[in-house]
Amino acid sequence: MPEQRPRKILVVDDEPDVADLVSYHLKAKGYEVTTENNSTDSIATARSLLPDLIILDIMMPDLNGIQLCRILRADPRLARVPIIFLTARTEEADRINGFETGCDDYICKPFSTKELVLRVQSVLRRVSNVGTADVKRLQIGRVVLDVDRHEATVRGRVLELTATEFKLLQLLMERRGRVQTREHLLINVWNYETEIETRTVDTHVRRLREKLGEEAELIETIRGVGYRIADRGAEA
Repeated sequence: MPEQRPRKILVVDDEPDVADLVSYHLKAKGYEVTTENNSTDSIATARSLLPDLIILDIMMPDLNGIQLCRILRADPRLARVPIIFLTARTEEADRINGFETGCDDYICKPFSTKELVLRVQSVLRRVSNVGTADVKRLQIGRVVLDVDRHEATVRGRVLELTATEFKLLQLLMERRGRVQTREHLLINVWNYETEIETRTVDTHVRRLREKLGEEAELIETIRGVGYRIADRGAEA
């Protein structure tokens, strides 16, 4: 079996000390890390590097992290690369804005380097696990999930989903008709076994519904509990 290449991580932070600290701890875990202190230059770096994961600061000159995330998500080659915000912006509204922009995780400064490494491992594991289910094709109504091709379509229209959104939709479709609590989703989609803001789930479900468009009602909210996809069969 060929040796697996180290995962490539791009760290973008205008504070060199922070970028170097993150780089040091990730390299110690075997990751191949590239750092950028200029948010504008990081766009070209990301496009040439094609990293497996990107860590972004938010408060940066020229382009802030939110703007940069939107630019990266608009590039087809980078649209599904997981993004973690590492930022001093700690308000709930900031976290929600980050998730609505398309990030996969949000870590506040000051941060624990041990927690950061665990979050990175969790996000990369989540991406690696997408498509490993025994069921290769799922269809409910006019929503079709092709696990092998990592492609979701609604009435033939291909959806641009992040790795987290894809796994969330896949889990709900695999467990059609069964209510999934927010805590259960955090454990099985985000791999979080510790207490964390369950609003993360609500934000991702809202974004997923927006992308489902005319089929958004497929995901039902069970008030005070969580979400489910009704068992409507596979007919188109």
